[in-house]
Amino acid sequence: MLKRLAKSLRRDERGITGLETAIILIAFVVVASVFAYSVLSAGVFSSQKGQEAIYAGLAEARATLEVKGDVFAYGNTTSGNVTAVTVTLTNTMGGQAIDLTPNTDGNSTHATVISYTDPNQHVSDLPWTVSWIGKNNSDNSLDKDEQAVIRVNLSGLNPSPATYTTFTIEIKPLTGASLILNRTIPAKIDAVMDLH
Repeated sequence: MLKRLAKSLRRDERGITGLETAIILIAFVVVASVFAYSVLSAGVFSSQKGQEAIYAGLAEARATLEVKGDVFAYGNTTSGNVTAVTVTLTNTMGGQAIDLTPNTDGNSTHATVISYTDPNQHVSDLPWTVSWIGKNNSDNSLDKDEQAVIRVNLSGLNPSPATYTTFTIEIKPLTGASLILNRTIPAKIDAVMDLH
């Protein structure tokens, strides 16, 4: 009789051990599924953020200015100073329109800002005008397949750029990257100079 009782207790223990093992396995499965859901959610979230970053980068690149041709300086041969610089611009990648409302008299209605820096000075907002060549829809917006000639007035600088002056003109549209032009005035001031 004692042997039977001992046998039944062993069987019961085996059953309890099996039940405990099943509970532990179920707990592992639940924890693993929660962990897998967290990993998948994080992956979906990070891929969505990556997609947003890519689209933001493309939008920024499509709203960027590009120089078309050479940069020209206009000089006063009498005083030996440069009075203006012109550059022809297009937008890159056939991108979105860029507002080129001119800053003719220092007004506050323009969106694109042009600054000037040389070893003697920095001016954060110079006056400039715009004219259009080729295809154009008669507004102040640089659209796809349009070319705008920007004329930056340097006559108000003190001192005005002279021979061998290295200067930087930065054109900053409202959206997109800035366009930076680094040039050096040649040894002789002519009425028109190609700054390459």
